[in-house]
Amino acid sequence: MASVGFESVRKVFGKTMALRDVDLLVADGEFMVLLGPSGCGKTTLLRCLAGLEQIDGGTVRIGDRDVSDLAPRHRNIAMVFQSYAVFPHMKVYDNIAFGLRMRKKSKEEIQKRVREGAELLQLEPFLDRYPGQLSGGQRQRVAVARAIVTDSPVLLMDEPLSNLDALLRLHARAELKRLHGEVKRTTVYVTHDQIEALSMGDRIAVMRDGQIVQVDTPGVIYDRPASVFVGSFIGSPPMNFLKCVARNGTAVGEGFEIPGPPGMDGKKLLMGIRPESIRVGEGPLQARVVVVEPLGSHTLLTARVGSELLKVVDDPDSQVRADQEIRLAPESHKIRWMNAESGMAVQAPS
Repeated sequence: MASVGFESVRKVFGKTMALRDVDLLVADGEFMVLLGPSGCGKTTLLRCLAGLEQIDGGTVRIGDRDVSDLAPRHRNIAMVFQSYAVFPHMKVYDNIAFGLRMRKKSKEEIQKRVREGAELLQLEPFLDRYPGQLSGGQRQRVAVARAIVTDSPVLLMDEPLSNLDALLRLHARAELKRLHGEVKRTTVYVTHDQIEALSMGDRIAVMRDGQIVQVDTPGVIYDRPASVFVGSFIGSPPMNFLKCVARNGTAVGEGFEIPGPPGMDGKKLLMGIRPESIRVGEGPLQARVVVVEPLGSHTLLTARVGSELLKVVDDPDSQVRADQEIRLAPESHKIRWMNAESGMAVQAPS
């Protein structure tokens, strides 16, 4: 297998800077997710790694090789596209075998690898069928099988689950995670779906406007976002942010006072707190309930604190009603303080 590295990578389309000095190292065997909204540059970065786009600056490495100027066929990578790109006129067996035939493998080796890939992805009953006779989820598995049966040490996936319905996506996520656990191939996976990212990635690189704004494990990205953008983008519902000002170790906001970060006196802050980290009952936040949404596993409350709205995850059998006055208690160790002007997480002086 091989690691993947981006060093000060830039890409320009006309007057648009699509990638701005991107630095990222993907370890050998790691499952790295590139996550961000549409237009953030994640697919462009993947295509630069694949050689489908020529970079305008910096270096792309696979293992110890500088592949920046190599054609795609010389980079020894396999790719699964959003559209699956299976050949409709070929049976499943021939689709899976296509890359092996291009590499001029022997008939015996092709047969062995196709059977192994089909078994791994549970495609054995469909090898004699055409893609038009398969469901979307089955076609997606054919595309993955075609990629993994090659010798390529690096596997690239560009939103491979986005064309599936919600139930199929749930099943396919688990299947891809199981597959990675078995083959341990270095994988770079592009998605705009933060649930996919959190559930599948060893690490997540969050992108915005052609830059990587945070790289870390899913747990750290979720619990300790580096900015308001990351906290707002990750999580469903996303992190709440309440405006406040630091005064003598206290954060004072509209309708509440709560212990704040030390050494920040006079600074305008945002108190970031996840909806599931707020308790209904006695607490420093006085709120009025606006909407109550019973969702089976929990009840989602929308409450107003001063002039601001925040989301709260309550018990499934919550007795809270709309227009009710309640008290809310954020879990202090779950609060993430942000600079209100820069939108970046603040580090209290030691």
